[in-house]
Amino acid sequence: MRLRALLETDALGLRLLGGDDELDRTVRGVMTTDLRDPSRYLSGGELVLTGLAWRRSADDSEPFVRILASAGVVGLAAGEAELGDIPDDLVVACERHRLPLFAVNEDVAFATITEHVVRQVSGERAGDLAAVVDRHRRLMTSGPAGGGPEVVLDLLGSDLDLRAWVLSPTGRRIAGAGEPLPPGAGAVLAAEHLAATRTGRRGPHRATVRGTTYSLFPIRNTGRSAAPASRDVRETVLSDWLLAVEADASDWPAARLDLLQGVTQLIAVERDRRDAARTVRRRLAQEVLELVQTGAPPAEIAARLRVAAPVLLPGLGTAPHWQVVVARVDWDARGGSPVEAGPAAQSLLEEILVDPADPGSETADRIAVAHTGTEAVALVPLPAAGPAGASPDDAGHDGAGHGEAGLGEPEPGQDGAGLHADALLAAVRETLSAGLADDGRLTLGVSAAVHSAEGLRGALEEARHARRVAAARPGRVCAAGHHELASHVLLLPFVPDDVRRAFTARLLDPLRDYDRRHRAELIETLEAFLDCDGSWTRCATRLHLHVNTLRYRVGRIEQLTGRDLSRLEDKLDFFLALRMS
Repeated sequence: MRLRALLETDALGLRLLGGDDELDRTVRGVMTTDLRDPSRYLSGGELVLTGLAWRRSADDSEPFVRILASAGVVGLAAGEAELGDIPDDLVVACERHRLPLFAVNEDVAFATITEHVVRQVSGERAGDLAAVVDRHRRLMTSGPAGGGPEVVLDLLGSDLDLRAWVLSPTGRRIAGAGEPLPPGAGAVLAAEHLAATRTGRRGPHRATVRGTTYSLFPIRNTGRSAAPASRDVRETVLSDWLLAVEADASDWPAARLDLLQGVTQLIAVERDRRDAARTVRRRLAQEVLELVQTGAPPAEIAARLRVAAPVLLPGLGTAPHWQVVVARVDWDARGGSPVEAGPAAQSLLEEILVDPADPGSETADRIAVAHTGTEAVALVPLPAAGPAGASPDDAGHDGAGHGEAGLGEPEPGQDGAGLHADALLAAVRETLSAGLADDGRLTLGVSAAVHSAEGLRGALEEARHARRVAAARPGRVCAAGHHELASHVLLLPFVPDDVRRAFTARLLDPLRDYDRRHRAELIETLEAFLDCDGSWTRCATRLHLHVNTLRYRVGRIEQLTGRDLSRLEDKLDFFLALRMS
């Protein structure tokens, strides 16, 4: 379609501010952005819609328009809702770069323009796109009964013979038509997508899993109701969905690529709706968090929990126990602007707390996550013993549905109860590491279960302490649980590096040097001896040695270090040195 046709469509409410001699340009797609530099997402031929949130001064217009013109954008439509009238500096910049400029009346939603363009631009597939739009409009007016993203994916399968799935950033299936992805394929595809996004490559990204080729399309919130667009891809990379299509899109014609881009925009609207539905739960979590942090009376916190419980555990007749999970995403500054990590950590923690084997988003409806600064805090309900006659299994299924993600039957005070830190990250560690690349870290801490409002403040502090223990460990994705706060592992990460190096060098360097010269395996012998609690027989059996050979090695260790392995103090020093090395 041509720009002139958009101007002549009264329902779109467009007003031409400049570029009347360029109205015969052909529109191939549409993109909504408030990025100051959206070039990585532009392929040419787009009508760009913007709310002007990127403009902070008159000097911002010229570089923004220059970037659009260089990328081959055919027109710019600016909304009047943010600033009222379109600023003159933007008009002048568009005239200089011969970029047609339209004003969008504040009463017209960007989604209306997007739907109209998507419906029209695809030529022979216009009928298919119209069906997608019509079905999606029915979905949005009728609620969940409309079918969700499956409606769009069904159409791709029936009309275009394309199998497709909507995946979360951890590779969990949100929606899909027909057969599920092969086991583990979702996590691999999500990791490929995250890695490609971090390198700045434009989608679709191509990936091959077990001989099958997939094309990965990012699904970003593009509606006017969305939060302001980020300045840095790292702010959203760990929260965006993706569309995985079983096909190689590298040789697709422009019309089919436009069609799939339109589909991702429609699915983004559904993502928008689901995020809006989380607002109540997030607000409840924020209110409880503020009460706990400000030291509110337990009775006030308990009253707020009574309000939260029916929302998070509908139909549950008994009051739940609670656990607190704290997560933080940290990015290296590298001399640039600081990255806003709180909202991303909030979205990511909501995803982590869902069983990766659980499709859809229903279990996420039982998770309340707040964020403060760079930190996300989850209030996770764990149902108490079920109603009379209910089995323990029944009580577990009434909970947050974490299953393999680490949720057991809660009995406060027992080590095996509730969420387990390592289990939460086990299924997503490799995938998220791809998105964190070499400049990001995710750390997570989990509290013990508590059964009253009085325990929440302690649980929050416990989860924060556990997260700091995780942060002191090496690795991109780390977690720690409450049980580690009563162990020596709490102390080891906080030993200063210079002290750590000096301590381990004095005890272990003589043994390492001797091993290098004589291949004597003294370090391995020391580790086994301590692990066997100093038992000569058990240690010799483990190492497949004669006891006399073991005694010779231990004697050599004592001779080289001046220590006595029959003394508890020296055993402890060796143990700590090995742990810190």
